[in-house]
Amino acid sequence: MTRARVRWMVGLAAAVAMLGMARLGLAEDNNALVSQANATLAKFQGVDPGIASFMKSAAGYAVFPTITKGGLVVGAAHGNGVLFVNHKPIGRTGVTHASIGAQAGGQEFSEVIFFETPQSLAQFKSGQFTVSAQASAVALKEGAAAGARYQQGVAIFTATKGGLMLEASVGGQKFSFEPFYGR
Repeated sequence: MTRARVRWMVGLAAAVAMLGMARLGLAEDNNALVSQANATLAKFQGVDPGIASFMKSAAGYAVFPTITKGGLVVGAAHGNGVLFVNHKPIGRTGVTHASIGAQAGGQEFSEVIFFETPQSLAQFKSGQFTVSAQASAVALKEGAAAGARYQQGVAIFTATKGGLMLEASVGGQKFSFEPFYGR
């Protein structure tokens, strides 16, 4: 075998090994995110046991353990989460939020979105799902789930983690979805 061929094969093997390690790192990140999502669900259920009825009846639900938001006139937020179907994590999801208006500060919060029908879930998975300014989220507190209703196929619950955000703005949320592989 020529030296050039040996170098090429060693380079190819190194590239394959690095790709495998990167995939392993992503799998570890995904496992950590799933653990955080499960802890967030447990927290939501601990505060309001009525959340369990949404979990049972929903076609699926997306859990965002931490969404970070900040703004001064123009605002933005971003977070990563997990999509669950049949109470099993099936993929990684992301949310990006942009807003404009009277706002100042920063805040972290958790969010859970329940999908009422397979159609609303499919729309979310396709990347065509957005939440407009008219959609309302229910703040997590004891008994909140009892009065919550689906609007346009979704029910959204949020819980503030920290920070202070003064806001009177308009904006929307855009979501992404990527299925887990090997789960």
